[in-house]
Amino acid sequence: MSPPPRPDSIAGLERLIAALKAKGIVTEEELAARQAQTDKASPETGARMVARAWVDPAYRALLLRDGTAAAEAMGVSMAGAPPLGVLEDTPTRHHVIVCTLCSCYPRAVLGYPPPWYKSFAYRARVVREPRAVLAEWGTVLPPGVEVRVVDSTADYRWMVLPLRPAGTEGWSEGRLAALVTRDVLVGVALPQPPVAAAAE
Repeated sequence: MSPPPRPDSIAGLERLIAALKAKGIVTEEELAARQAQTDKASPETGARMVARAWVDPAYRALLLRDGTAAAEAMGVSMAGAPPLGVLEDTPTRHHVIVCTLCSCYPRAVLGYPPPWYKSFAYRARVVREPRAVLAEWGTVLPPGVEVRVVDSTADYRWMVLPLRPAGTEGWSEGRLAALVTRDVLVGVALPQPPVAAAAE
């Protein structure tokens, strides 16, 4: 788990905010609105985006071409956020997201990053031994599937468009979205197929 912020870091942030407000670059109301927007964000947004992409080819194309525009099309404000890229899993390639330097994360569509995502252990190990890290989540991929680890940065954030599970034909977007968790959107887990399909 990442250590808590140091007092000097908090003091430096407070000085920066005070300077921005003093110069009229940002207002207290804008800061409050941004904080409220961040607090409201959750992985459910990313899950809805994935579910729509699974049933709507035009939206899928937009999502893969311009994740930011796709989020905006779902009513998510991306103002001030880094561009959002979406990585499409295929039968032969699986994506995993990490921020090797700190904890860059697409908060507008996934909410706050979980503690494990910010931990040094995850950031270091998933680059060196991604299959072992995935196995700890219970995600075991066939040998023929390439695991591609992608680094989120301050300039560009990423999420995963996973493969749609078999047996979900005809499902509504809401039902499909329920299969997509935060861990799926980061790539450490897979959307679980319906029970009936899994039993076949």
